Amino acid sequence: MVSISAESARHPEYSTDLHGSLEEQHGPVIALTGVSFSYPDGRRALDNVNLVVRAREKVALVGPNGAGKSTLLLHLNGILRGRGAVAIMGNELGDGNLGLVRSQVGMVFQHPDDQLFSPTVFEDVAFGPLHMNLDDDEVHRRVSWALAQVGMEGFENRMPHHLSLGEKKRIAIATVLAMQPAILALDEPSGELDPRARRGLIRLLGSLPQTMLVATHDMRLVDELLPRTVVLDGGRVVADGPTQSILSDTVLLDRHGLEPP
Repeated sequence: MVSISAESARHPEYSTDLHGSLEEQHGPVIALTGVSFSYPDGRRALDNVNLVVRAREKVALVGPNGAGKSTLLLHLNGILRGRGAVAIMGNELGDGNLGLVRSQVGMVFQHPDDQLFSPTVFEDVAFGPLHMNLDDDEVHRRVSWALAQVGMEGFENRMPHHLSLGEKKRIAIATVLAMQPAILALDEPSGELDPRARRGLIRLLGSLPQTMLVATHDMRLVDELLPRTVVLDGGRVVADGPTQSILSDTVLLDRHGLEPP
């Protein structure tokens, strides 16, 4: 796992602040306490979820379809809000701090077209920094830095809808890196990628210093990238522990519709 100091040495322009400084964050960076949520049709998606994630942890969120994985991710920056408490970087999410929390949690959706909507790659990656009221020089610096982080230098003037799926996923990650969040929340990042693009994505995610919560069905990605695994089923946390322990428990995996890598 790459430390902030190592990343700064490799990229001197990299900000070690990360909207709250992981170096200074001694408590949990994500804390969910008794979180429950039901959709308007009455379907309960989360049921009394308690979860703590500490700085720089890379955590897998796995479970069968409909387990509540995506719903949980959408609670991290207030896109969805149910009962219970969500705290990010020590701040409990509420009406008064949604902007702050959303700058700290970079959300990468399953389908990159859901967050790539501008005529050019530059405009997509610049969107977040522009809305942070940064000056033009800083916006350009962040766009260049974020694209370099994902290996997409030189794509600034390309049209996002002409890119491959793997390229779109990298650009989608760049759009949130440009805001320098402390936390990345990724929904099925390796979904539908060919083997080469998938390997490149795993290397990319492994090189980033942010705390990560990754919802995925890709158990090989879990095995290779994420040292801790949380199993959700029926909206509840049914297991939480070291990835190797979870993956070696074939009874647990079978009970919750999962397969070892």
